[in-house]
Amino acid sequence: MASLKEKIGYALGDAASGGITWKIMSIAFPLFFTNVFGLTFADAAALMLIARMFDVVTDPLMGSLADRTQSRWGTYRPWLIFGAIPFGLIFALLLYTPDFGPVGKRIYAYTFYLLMMAMYTMVNVPYGSLLGVMTEDDNEKNQFSSFRMVGAYAMGFITLLSFPYLQKFVGGTDAHQYAVLGAFFGFLAAAMTLACGLLTKERLKPKRAEKYSFKQFIDLLKNKPWVYLTLIGICTNFFNGFRYAVAGYLLSYCLGGEITMGSLIINYTVFMAFGEVTCMIFGAASPKFTEWIGSKRLAFIASSIICIVFSIAFFFIPMDGAYIWLMILVVVLTSVGVGLYSPLLWSMYADVADYATEKNGTSSTGLIFSSGTMAQKFGGAISGSLIALCLGLAGAKMIPDDFGNSVIDPESVTEYVLTMVWALFSLFPAVFAIIMGILAYIYPIKK
Repeated sequence: MASLKEKIGYALGDAASGGITWKIMSIAFPLFFTNVFGLTFADAAALMLIARMFDVVTDPLMGSLADRTQSRWGTYRPWLIFGAIPFGLIFALLLYTPDFGPVGKRIYAYTFYLLMMAMYTMVNVPYGSLLGVMTEDDNEKNQFSSFRMVGAYAMGFITLLSFPYLQKFVGGTDAHQYAVLGAFFGFLAAAMTLACGLLTKERLKPKRAEKYSFKQFIDLLKNKPWVYLTLIGICTNFFNGFRYAVAGYLLSYCLGGEITMGSLIINYTVFMAFGEVTCMIFGAASPKFTEWIGSKRLAFIASSIICIVFSIAFFFIPMDGAYIWLMILVVVLTSVGVGLYSPLLWSMYADVADYATEKNGTSSTGLIFSSGTMAQKFGGAISGSLIALCLGLAGAKMIPDDFGNSVIDPESVTEYVLTMVWALFSLFPAVFAIIMGILAYIYPIKK
């Protein structure tokens, strides 16, 4: 029986990767790269697309490598313990804006973004795989997965809510603010990742294959539950990726910038923070909800329906800051669905890993969980690229500001561009929620 201390320790891992680094990369990077760092829409879109091609190779290789690791710290924990400091350091450097020309900036952004994706893979794939070796009890897996999501969403809420206040506290230019906050959050992410590695235990020993072989990849492609779950994972991350990546543009252009309600500053990070705290609450409730509804598959379908209904409802809210509380309410209701399905996804990956071990005789836990990490990065970054491309197709154009950075030309922000932003936040995610609900319906493991 795992202790509460260990469950909290496991939660710290996703508090670092999901609640800090990935949250900032998802919600702030599209706006940061174009409006602060100075990349064009085309550069930002190309950067994220190239990174995804990079991940197609590195994520499964990392999963396979993690499965074969043997050390005094276990199979997966050493990657967290020794990867923590480089993970936080590279994240900090990625939010630094060097005083280079356009070509130098492009090289810097590409180099550190790819390095960050590699470090995220090196830490997060083994972290996810830990779930498969900490316990063999299915209910306890659900609890660990729930703690993981609570950690991610609780830290995500703190990160997003505090971000604008920390920016004002730091002061100076936008570039200076992001650099200082990158160092601060990078330190937190490193400390939490290290704590996760030290506080968790590996109770089960994977049945390792004796040598590297392409057979494990062929077996994976033949694993029908894995195929369905990977497609579901991509859809969930497209759903979240569109919403988080476009939030900055929605507040900046559709609503005219941050909104002040008394002492509360509502900018794009605070706007999404309301959803984070909802996800935290309903992530904790997910195991009970699943028990009540009867199976993980049916619980996932019900969660998808919640996401579909309220995503579509958002599109019909008037594009006016006077309706900000109605918008926040709908974001909160949408996040009920996200909070319920998020722990289910990782618990279902553990089921797929168990299925693969029974079928093939050797463990491929790391390889299987690597697909979850790849889906996360694929959905988040491709959605960011598509947003940049869609805004460009809608007519948004880039111009240099007083500091030489590329920003959106206010003259190019037409009604068509605003409607595109509104749809990217609501209708586009709804389409992916419909697809993931259908995939969950035909998912073959009925647990």
